[in-house]
Amino acid sequence: MEQVMRPVGVTNDIVEPSVAGVSWAAVLAGAVASCALTMVLLSLGAGLGFSVVSPWANSGVSATTFEIGTGLYFIVMAMISSAVGGYLAGRLRNRWLGVESHEVLFRDTAHGFLAWAVASVVGAILLATPVTSLLSSATSGAAQAVSSSQATGPMDGYADTLLRRDNPSAENTANAGDTRRELSRLLAGDFRNGAEPSVADRSYIAKLVAARTGLSQADAEKRVNDVITQIKADLDKARKAAMQLAIWLTLSLFIGAFSAALAATEGGGLRDGTWGKRAFRT
Repeated sequence: MEQVMRPVGVTNDIVEPSVAGVSWAAVLAGAVASCALTMVLLSLGAGLGFSVVSPWANSGVSATTFEIGTGLYFIVMAMISSAVGGYLAGRLRNRWLGVESHEVLFRDTAHGFLAWAVASVVGAILLATPVTSLLSSATSGAAQAVSSSQATGPMDGYADTLLRRDNPSAENTANAGDTRRELSRLLAGDFRNGAEPSVADRSYIAKLVAARTGLSQADAEKRVNDVITQIKADLDKARKAAMQLAIWLTLSLFIGAFSAALAATEGGGLRDGTWGKRAFRT
């Protein structure tokens, strides 16, 4: 039997389909649908949240229940919106002729993931725009507050607690505003970057409180310690709430990516008529 000899470096020609591997129109369509559905579900979630919370004591859900419910709702919202976007991206893509079945499955999965990625980036931009405006307004307001005698700050409530008198009618309000602003600046500076008032600052604050309220030095120091403890507790509570929110959001993003990729394989399989009977063969 004769053996056909081929020149070195010459291989069999492999014909690749001329259709692009990514249908960007389908990806963008799925991303837009996912973003729109996310906005609808966010509005619904806000309404449900307002309906279960209450400012009255012993009414509405507890803070822990509300935080867990919010996190679970984020996950459900991500699953629904991402699955719809991924399904559309897989169902609306072009049909690839002459492509192996396992390559088609990979491309469908990639379409779902890309739709989720585009929707996530667009959603982040849409959310960042109002946040940026809010921060700009806050910065402008803070600049105006420096020169205003009626300026308020995050520590003014604690300063009011420190300067509260048992007999308000006897209070001399000649320099009350200056004292409050001084205490607010002092507390804000001490609690910056997780620190707390030093011994010298505590002593100075106690002297201010004693001078303004008429309390004894011991009572003033006790009030200062109580308020500082309350500030630390509030800051720690805010930190934990932000940490839990970040964890829930990260988990929802991962689940959303998986849901989009899985739904895209279903949409692509239905598009090609191979869903439920796909075989990994060449």
